[in-house]
Amino acid sequence: MPPNENPVFPAAHCSGGFALPIEQRPLLTEEQVVPLEAMFKVLANRTRLRLLHALVREPTLCVSDIAARIGMKPQAVSNQLQRLSDRGILGARRNGNQVHYSIADCCVTPLLTYGLCLAQDSGTLSREEKSHRV
Repeated sequence: MPPNENPVFPAAHCSGGFALPIEQRPLLTEEQVVPLEAMFKVLANRTRLRLLHALVREPTLCVSDIAARIGMKPQAVSNQLQRLSDRGILGARRNGNQVHYSIADCCVTPLLTYGLCLAQDSGTLSREEKSHRV
């Protein structure tokens, strides 16, 4: 991000958003880091990142549609969707026999965008990947 650009502060737009930007908050304690670490562990999974990206691109999808887009079996995708739903990252709505998933947390899309930005800035993305960011 260019130095003169203001970063997006997504939590300010979320219900329960923080009053202070992170650089103005006290240093995180050991206890405060635990849930943050757990959230990053949940997100640090190839399948979950790919299905989140699918849901960023198409905000509501059923299990079979997500499975088709990421090239996996619906049962495997369903297991990963459940983990994200349990954490409040995804919401689910039943429509007949199908469950449609959508991103429930407004911080997910900016977090994926920033993650790709970090990967690009660190040189871990290929030139082709850099041109196709979220």
